[in-house]
Amino acid sequence: MPNKFETIIGLEIHLQLKTKSKMFCACANDAQNQAPNTLVCPICLGHPGTLPALNKEAVKMGLMMALALNCQIRKKSKFDRKNYFYPDLPKGYQISQFDEPLADEGFFVIERENGDNWSLGIERLHLEEDAAKNIHEKEETFVDFNRGGVPLAEIVTKPDIRRPEDARLFLEQLRLTARYLGVSDADMEKGQLRCDANISLRPLSDTKLYPKTEIKNLNSFKAVQRALEFEEKRQTKLWQEKKAPKKTETRGWDEDKKQTVAQRSKEGSSDYRYFPEPDLPPLLISDEFLQRTKNQLGELPLVKKERFIREYGLSAKDAWVLIRQKDWANYYEGVMSDLRAWLFKAKGAYPESDQAAKLWQEHKKKLAKLAYNWISSELFSLLGAHFKMEKLKISAENMAELVYLVYEKKINSSAGQIILKEMFQGTDDDPSRVAERLDLAQIEDDTTLEGIVMRVLVLFPDQAEQYRQGKTAVLQFLVGQVMKESKGKANPKKIEEILKKKLK
Repeated sequence: MPNKFETIIGLEIHLQLKTKSKMFCACANDAQNQAPNTLVCPICLGHPGTLPALNKEAVKMGLMMALALNCQIRKKSKFDRKNYFYPDLPKGYQISQFDEPLADEGFFVIERENGDNWSLGIERLHLEEDAAKNIHEKEETFVDFNRGGVPLAEIVTKPDIRRPEDARLFLEQLRLTARYLGVSDADMEKGQLRCDANISLRPLSDTKLYPKTEIKNLNSFKAVQRALEFEEKRQTKLWQEKKAPKKTETRGWDEDKKQTVAQRSKEGSSDYRYFPEPDLPPLLISDEFLQRTKNQLGELPLVKKERFIREYGLSAKDAWVLIRQKDWANYYEGVMSDLRAWLFKAKGAYPESDQAAKLWQEHKKKLAKLAYNWISSELFSLLGAHFKMEKLKISAENMAELVYLVYEKKINSSAGQIILKEMFQGTDDDPSRVAERLDLAQIEDDTTLEGIVMRVLVLFPDQAEQYRQGKTAVLQFLVGQVMKESKGKANPKKIEEILKKKLK
């Protein structure tokens, strides 16, 4: 028996699509916000004689996700009935896609935390309707049918994942992609993104696939990684004891005990008795519809990250901070656009001129880094843990003006923090007016600064003499005293220059 094994992981993901109505009826797709069993109709409840009608928007969203996963789009696909009995499935079958899915044979590029990229194969993406939701309370089970019929995109990966942490990274970046596309909020805690993880082991020298274990009840990315790590250890022990799994099994994840629990033997596709859905014609995707959908994709997360690095000179780590939420990436770009306008205005450069282009290249990276620092540290700290954009009342234009005032040393960092807090609380004033109102503008007049410096030298003659005798470290003490005298409004670099001149 070999001592070393290779881990084989594949994922099955159900992504709730953010359409206004359900997959095959006109009921609202708003199960999270409504009382139980209020978003139902004869179609999604499976009453006899009702006919489903396909949601075109769900098809478009499924196509967008498939294109982002670099899948081959099938111009002709069909829907099938997946037959099984469960309390949350009133029809006794689920309308899904089986042998002719919407898209297949794709790949998704994932970036690891060390910056390495790797490509995960995507087996298929198909459309289907969601089941209802069982609610277990003590010894009773209730069913809420609001979720029944909600559009889903099921994404099945190839068994290309070898590390549990890579499974987590894929899910995180898949969610980010779905949010960038606007096809789903993909919140695992709300059930908008659900994942079943399949795992098996094999000897390192082997190429064969052995019976897999499917893990269910995974409601967070960390739970996916922890469950796979537990199974990796459990199955390694079974292999070492010559008790390797002989059949496919379904296990649940117990978050409290941090272990998987046996549930049942896994069903095969033949158990579901798939057959073509007789009430829906084949789904035909025209070239025109496909092209219109491609045009709506926009810039995807990793592409945006690489552009931020290339265009603004940000580090990969800094770029990741911004692109993790599309709203923040857009906000940052808005700030940079307005900073460009402030620079041209201050330097008297015509925006389309060669002078302006040269000026922007000269200052862009410094402004980009300064803007990033103010957004990621000062602004994020005011917003709290989740950096929610809806709490932000500061426009990109005002943020750009604040950054530019600091950049041009019209105000210092301490004054900038005061102004930012004032704007965050909802003042209608722009940064310049706030600085003027609170008397925070930096003193630039040399005569005024020299007067303050001379007062400090009179107040601290011993320190002045120590500097003249070669104790240069005392200069920072004197700078601090000038800053105190000026109420923080003096330019520290200018103060240092004047002190050195006066102390000769």
